[in-house]
Amino acid sequence: MKTFEELGVSEEIRRAIEELGFEHPMPVQEEVIPYLLGNRNDVIALAQTGTGKTAAFGIPVLQRVDPQNRDTQALILSPTRELCLQIADDLKDFSKFMKGINVVAVYGGTSIENQIRSLRHGAQIIVATPGRLIDLMNRGVAKLDSVYNVVLDEADEMLNMGFSESINEIFEGVPEDRNTLLFSATMSREIEKIAKSYLHDHKEIVVGSRNEGAENVNHIYYMVNAKDKYLALKRIVDYYPRIFAIIFCRTKRETQEVADKLIHDGYNAESLHGDLSQQQRDLTMQKFRQHLTQLLVATDVAARGLDVDDLTHVINFGLPDDIESYTHRSGRTGRAGKKGTSIAIMHTREKSKMRAIEKEIGKAFVEGAIPTSKEICTKQLYKVMDEIVKVDVNDEEIEPFMVEINRHFEFIDKEDIIKKIVSREFGRFLAYYADAPEIEKPSSKSRSERGGKKERGGNGKRETGQRGHRKAEQGYRRLFLNVGKADGFYPGEVMQYVNKHVQGRQEIGHIDLLSKISYIEVPERDADKVMRALDGTVYKGREIRCNDADSRDGGRKNSTGGGKRGRNNSEEAYVKRSKKRVSDNVEGSKKRGRKQVDTVPESGRKDDWRQFFKGNNVELIGEEPDFSEEGWARRNPKKK
Repeated sequence: MKTFEELGVSEEIRRAIEELGFEHPMPVQEEVIPYLLGNRNDVIALAQTGTGKTAAFGIPVLQRVDPQNRDTQALILSPTRELCLQIADDLKDFSKFMKGINVVAVYGGTSIENQIRSLRHGAQIIVATPGRLIDLMNRGVAKLDSVYNVVLDEADEMLNMGFSESINEIFEGVPEDRNTLLFSATMSREIEKIAKSYLHDHKEIVVGSRNEGAENVNHIYYMVNAKDKYLALKRIVDYYPRIFAIIFCRTKRETQEVADKLIHDGYNAESLHGDLSQQQRDLTMQKFRQHLTQLLVATDVAARGLDVDDLTHVINFGLPDDIESYTHRSGRTGRAGKKGTSIAIMHTREKSKMRAIEKEIGKAFVEGAIPTSKEICTKQLYKVMDEIVKVDVNDEEIEPFMVEINRHFEFIDKEDIIKKIVSREFGRFLAYYADAPEIEKPSSKSRSERGGKKERGGNGKRETGQRGHRKAEQGYRRLFLNVGKADGFYPGEVMQYVNKHVQGRQEIGHIDLLSKISYIEVPERDADKVMRALDGTVYKGREIRCNDADSRDGGRKNSTGGGKRGRNNSEEAYVKRSKKRVSDNVEGSKKRGRKQVDTVPESGRKDDWRQFFKGNNVELIGEEPDFSEEGWARRNPKKK
């Protein structure tokens, strides 16, 4: 194993990194440092976070800087403010014994005036996010004419975040005769395109394998029903008493909801997402880095650049859509030679994603069994016992109280005291898991066996009208809606629309979105409430029909044609729609001089409501229906 001295690292830098605990170079440092100390040596380094890459590019960059020259000589680009600050802090630590070195971090979300003043004092090294750097270049403050080292850290993340054009613009502003180092976790087509455009005869250095997750990471998946994902998360967290983890969610809303549930259930958790202010995000990340927060629930975007030591687990609350996001997530654990675990809590529908990830990273996921109540309680009990045994006793501090304490416990034997201590510390888990049902594994039967699809007919073709039909999960009911993706009705919109009209947070299971219709699953106990809340409402000018998808008169039948799709023609639904028309149009009726009414029919009979509309000339939304007996029979042939 080589030493830093053998790699050509200067004495001043060696003194600083020895103070930081660097004893021997890591593999990526051993490969990159000597090469970057030369001129016109361009490099693409494929390495995960936690492999020592900041020192790999930071040490040679610092060593090649001329402290007497106040011009900017090195530029380091990073995708996020957090990573930008972290790199700048590391470089300052490495250059502790180098006089005259000034490292300035520039990034968005904070005062640009302070950064302008820092740059005007002279900065040999600028660590920057692309957007803010271009702003400073356009103002004539960031002058890159003397730059001969350019580093792109987490280049794949920058491209994923849409910085491709910004990177091109920055490269146009630096000298042609430069060293360029590109660090990436994966070798994507976009990375190869940048390499072809801006690197010259570059060397490719691979730490591990191309596009491979961290070598020390185990990949485990737990297969559960969608409604059980949060319960599974709690059991997994409880099974690892000393867990220190990031829980990744797909959306900001889901992130906040999962964090809120965990906090409500007594866990040491916080959320991190884009709807928080920069000050809130900074405070949250500071607490997490200091291990004051045990569980950080985050979106991919918010957690980019978050570098934390000793992360034991990464938990995927559902798999991300792209493989690179999973690679970055899992790469945050198992760092610096330590073991880590990447967990995916997923449903059977995500199996194809998992297989694609396995193929890409060259590793197989191992199926895990959801811990039982007994296993969890055993683990937590041993944790309590271990903590009691390891308590440091300060005899001098407690001496004044021991006489009274001994008197208090005089008639209680040792065994009873131990039981009382354990019950006090362990009571929450005993109480929760005493009656907690075990989580059922999703059915392994085929969809046709579960009733999710109709069998093909004798002609080999699937029966018409069954697209999108599946059986709801146990405990859930499937509802039909007459709007779909063509109306802009995507999952986020679905959640917001339902929550708005039920006037609270509504639990929703699986969502099936087709072009013109949708199916959502809600708990059986809430189904009638949701149908009442949604049916007859208006979404982007379209009247919503919401009913039971599996009933004889529900969405399944109506979605095949024949009559208005998804319309509920029961007496109750008709009266509800009629009342809404009156309510929504009272103002319009006043303006147009239509007859005013003080009361509406109390009965639920359709005949009473037909007569009411005809007699009062009340204006309706949309096309006015024919209320004659013939018209009613024509619209409702089975309800004459």
